[in-house]
Amino acid sequence: MRRLEPGPGQESVWDYPRPPRLEPVAERLQVLFNGVLVADTTQGFRVLETSHPPTYYIPPADVQTKLLKPAPGRSLCEFKGEAAYWTLTVSGRVSERAAWSYPAPWRPFEVLKKHYCFYASRVDECRVAGESVQSQAGDFYGGWITGRIVGPFKGAPGTMGW
Repeated sequence: MRRLEPGPGQESVWDYPRPPRLEPVAERLQVLFNGVLVADTTQGFRVLETSHPPTYYIPPADVQTKLLKPAPGRSLCEFKGEAAYWTLTVSGRVSERAAWSYPAPWRPFEVLKKHYCFYASRVDECRVAGESVQSQAGDFYGGWITGRIVGPFKGAPGTMGW
């Protein structure tokens, strides 16, 4: 693993803190699946943690929650608490565990209560300020990679022990 030097207007995920930092995002965040705009907000949040692309959280008022149904399973984040998972269905097309949320997040992440975070790999497209994101490798973290961040990024096979 070797840290990439960020260029002008870029951030290195290796400069993100641990424990992670939460910050508001005024840029437009969008999630599309099967031709439908599932989520669209300018009032989201991002979580920044060392070696990870940001995860973006969208308030429930800006998500078509009628398209989401609870999915089996839970996980525990050492910083945010217990996560619940959501299956997305649009016009008969299904994406299992396409999103997660924190029903009762721990301090200082309480503001994320019931906000949804989508895996870019499990929907057709996610956008930050109009830019289509790349999904973080692996199925564990769910970060969104834009041209404004550099890695290397944790998540791919062989990187879990970093």
